[in-house]
Amino acid sequence: MIQLNYRDARPIYEQVRDGLRHLVVTGALQAGDKLPSVRALASSLAINPNTIQRAYESLEQEGYLYTISGKGSFAAPQTDVNAARREGLLRRFDASAAELLFLGMTARELSLRLDALAGRTPAERSEKHD
Repeated sequence: MIQLNYRDARPIYEQVRDGLRHLVVTGALQAGDKLPSVRALASSLAINPNTIQRAYESLEQEGYLYTISGKGSFAAPQTDVNAARREGLLRRFDASAAELLFLGMTARELSLRLDALAGRTPAERSEKHD
């Protein structure tokens, strides 16, 4: 499920949070899927339950999961992802794109890269039916 890298400079809770976020974003965890309990995941990763709790709380604040008292934590529908999270990511994207342009990357190169991430070919891009 989640791989921890003890050589990674990021704290363990961030690695857990990012791993779980990746599972939700890629669809490995579908909306409504129950996540392991804090204790179960902590036990399987051999880490402190407080670390898992911190990751779950962070993901809940970001809108990637929700908790029902006494029942557990569940993957949230994509539509519920916090608008503030999207806005924050767009600000980071804009800052990164501006820096890449400053460093000599062209707008076309950025566009091609974005299209590749979206899985579109140059021919599909020129059809302009977004």
